[in-house]
Amino acid sequence: MNELHAAVDRVLPSVRDDLERLVRIPSISSDPAHAEDVSASAEFVADRLRELGAEVELVAEGGFPAVIGRFPAPEGTPTVTLYAHHDVQPVGNPDEWTSGPFTPTERDDRLFGRGSADDKGGFGVHLAALRAFDGKPPVGVTVFVEGEEEIGSPSLARIFEKHGDKLACDVFVIADSGNWAQGEPAFTTTLRGMAEVYVEVATLDHGLHSGQFGGLVPDALLVLTRMLASLHYDDGSVAVDGLVETEAPDLDYPEERLRREAGMLDGVEFIGVGSAVQRMWTKPSITVIGIDTIPVDRASNTLIPSARAKISIRVAPGDNPQRAQALVADHLRRSSSFGAHVTVTPGEFGAPCAMPLEGRYAELAQQAFTEAWGVAPVEMGMGGSIPLAGAFQKLHPGALILASAVVDPSSRMHSTDESLHLGDFAKACRAEALFLQALADS
Repeated sequence: MNELHAAVDRVLPSVRDDLERLVRIPSISSDPAHAEDVSASAEFVADRLRELGAEVELVAEGGFPAVIGRFPAPEGTPTVTLYAHHDVQPVGNPDEWTSGPFTPTERDDRLFGRGSADDKGGFGVHLAALRAFDGKPPVGVTVFVEGEEEIGSPSLARIFEKHGDKLACDVFVIADSGNWAQGEPAFTTTLRGMAEVYVEVATLDHGLHSGQFGGLVPDALLVLTRMLASLHYDDGSVAVDGLVETEAPDLDYPEERLRREAGMLDGVEFIGVGSAVQRMWTKPSITVIGIDTIPVDRASNTLIPSARAKISIRVAPGDNPQRAQALVADHLRRSSSFGAHVTVTPGEFGAPCAMPLEGRYAELAQQAFTEAWGVAPVEMGMGGSIPLAGAFQKLHPGALILASAVVDPSSRMHSTDESLHLGDFAKACRAEALFLQALADS
């Protein structure tokens, strides 16, 4: 396989150049002001596949475009579908970035920029493998690059309904997970699902003077904060009855490493009970991710008449996200006080997923990644959600789902100074090319 290693290394400079060009496109799918940029990033991905001779089409079933590129299978060989997404998260406060979020910058063997790791780097891996074969991979390859992953893939069901047959394969590679550590690859075998709930509380039809009526009339924020606090016990574990939790792998996640990777401040304690990996991967979690109320710099001495919160639920493997939404909604309603008017509205949801590494194709993947990385991949779970994985299982239940990654614990995806470790990126590119060749040889 030395020739294939050399072929990947030969194309890495051009792939790096194209990855940086892609990172420069601010394809923030959640921001309507960047709608043209999301379309531009789809076109960029499509052009790179066309250059390799793929049959390419852009599909947009009511949302942002996804790209499907197809390299027909040589006779008698399996087909692999390679997934990534070209949309990215918002950048937050640009002043908190060490370098511009859309100005790809190398520091300490890392490429910094929004989307460098999540998940334009994933497309870069696919591009490197295909270029290493000069656009003639030894097996059938379909490339599927989505444009709405960061907003919950709202068009995915329609895309699967209309175009899902084009994605049929023996192995579905999702380059959008996480590695165990820098220099140590992983395959993700379980994913938590996700569900959103919005809760709105009203106690008044208008604001009141807090001196005149305070101490007698309840304000909406008082009721809302009491409801939100009821979602957790004093130790920080989830207090909603009926949510599923399952067993986690027997992996040690040292506390010092966790604190470093999370950026926890001195003296801050962990929440919940159970092993670290169980709390992160196979138990439910509930997080208040937004509150609509009066900003501090505009606050007056007024009882707030209404307030709203957005709640994110991570659903353990084996549970149902809509069931979890309903349980949390019922809990919130029961936790209301002082007769406040409460409205609970379900939001987006995605199912959890188990992706066992079983069969000959899984063995070939483990061998290829071990050769490329110099160490065997870890089988791990992820606390995050990839609704696509469960949806694809239903669409093509016979396919092996292989969740790989270019992200390491220092990548800071979704945060400031997101980055891709360039050494790990090269290893991931070699691993995918080796895997495609191994599938053909088998």
